[in-house]
Amino acid sequence: MKVVNLAFDLGASSGRAIVGELKNDKLEIFEIHRFPNDPVKLGDHFYWDILRLFYEIKEGLLQSKKKGYEIHTLGIDTWGLDFGLIDENGELIGNPYHYRDKQSVGMVEKVCEIIPKSEIYGQTGIQFMNVNSLYHLYAMKCSNSTALKRALTFLPIADILRYFLTGKKTAEVTITSTTQLYNSVENRWVTSIVERLGLPTDIFPKVIESGTIAGTLTPAICSELQLQPVQVIAVGEHDTASAVAAIPIMEKDFAYLSCGTWSLLGTELEEPIINEQALKMNFTNEKGVYNSYRLLKNIMGLWLIQECKQSWEKEGINLTYNGMTKLALEAEPFYAFVDPDDEVFLNPNNMPMQIQQFCQETNQPVPKTKGQIIRCIIESLALKYRFVLNDIEVLTGRRYQGLHIVGGGVKNELLCQFTANAIARPVWAGPEEATAIGNILVQMIATGKIKDLQAGRDLVKKSFYVKTFEPLKTEKWEEAFKTFIKLLEKSKNCKVNK
Repeated sequence: MKVVNLAFDLGASSGRAIVGELKNDKLEIFEIHRFPNDPVKLGDHFYWDILRLFYEIKEGLLQSKKKGYEIHTLGIDTWGLDFGLIDENGELIGNPYHYRDKQSVGMVEKVCEIIPKSEIYGQTGIQFMNVNSLYHLYAMKCSNSTALKRALTFLPIADILRYFLTGKKTAEVTITSTTQLYNSVENRWVTSIVERLGLPTDIFPKVIESGTIAGTLTPAICSELQLQPVQVIAVGEHDTASAVAAIPIMEKDFAYLSCGTWSLLGTELEEPIINEQALKMNFTNEKGVYNSYRLLKNIMGLWLIQECKQSWEKEGINLTYNGMTKLALEAEPFYAFVDPDDEVFLNPNNMPMQIQQFCQETNQPVPKTKGQIIRCIIESLALKYRFVLNDIEVLTGRRYQGLHIVGGGVKNELLCQFTANAIARPVWAGPEEATAIGNILVQMIATGKIKDLQAGRDLVKKSFYVKTFEPLKTEKWEEAFKTFIKLLEKSKNCKVNK
């Protein structure tokens, strides 16, 4: 049997189980199981079907055995922000809320009436978004949640799944740092903030570093699946932390875009940047693997494209992503723009109609055809990437040679090319499965298969193809960016934001 490291990489729309092995001084990866991850709406709330996800993890373990792999170690990474609550009997109290659930709308303002933004940011270094764990937790308190009253332990999503596998209740630092409940400089939960908000202070577990051997499969799991005990590694459990670990960098200072349902654009630093300017720009300082920091900003990302596709499918119009790209290429350039991060795009009932409404209310031409709508989204994303990259360079005082794009978004070559055009610098796209690769690298470092993170990144450079996109038509994109900047200012005061 082939001895492999097994990565479970769960994103906000799908999950996959991928095995990795070293062969001829290169890393080879193979997908052995893929499954959807769809939120469930019940009443007024959106939830994650966490037990279904655990079922799929067990199915991934079974598939690895059926396909002749012997698992050396395994690790789980997921999206950040969301969490579950465990009761005194060690049982999960209901399905976790989805970060797009509307219970947290307006909670940033309510929390900041009690504690100033400057104090919260000074302790956490995390950007202010309604989707953050802090505001969902506070929303539960405001609604007199019985689940919160019963809770003994708070666990991020990846840590819930790891707990199900090992029986150990700990939180890994990279995913914990996204919650806006943790001080990653001083390595502690922000209990003073939690207490002032009337939240329980004793539910937060021990936080462990990425690369920690966090337990082994329980005897019950081993018996059920007929497996030997397998070590479970706390990898960079936030999917972006794992993706950044796998960026095949060629330079010391680099900027990256982890591109999927969300886009996360940032840079890797040895120390966080927590100051008045970073607060004003609303940048986040999340922990990376091996004591690094990820200065970045969340951008709504391919969610807008995914939701358009879903809306059209409900109308009986089935388009492939390649077909959508073709329609965009045929549409007029720079017809209209949106701010991808406007809250109206967080969870609309009909994304194409919401884009049209935004354009109408910002006094722009209204895109009517599907191609116009898709092109509007892709151009707007590329221009927003430039806007955020500019801010990162202001904060760091550095000039980046280009932009590394990793994740599923590298398959959208039109987005990669438009991004190169918008930033007037090269884009290096790949690898697509960076998150799973980074997950596997940390497992290999933890067990001594490879020396350290730099050795892992060197291995990625040798093992995976990266495509370069050189900038084109930069003068036209420069003019478009000026228009886009005016739109961002206008949309701040537009009624779509109110």
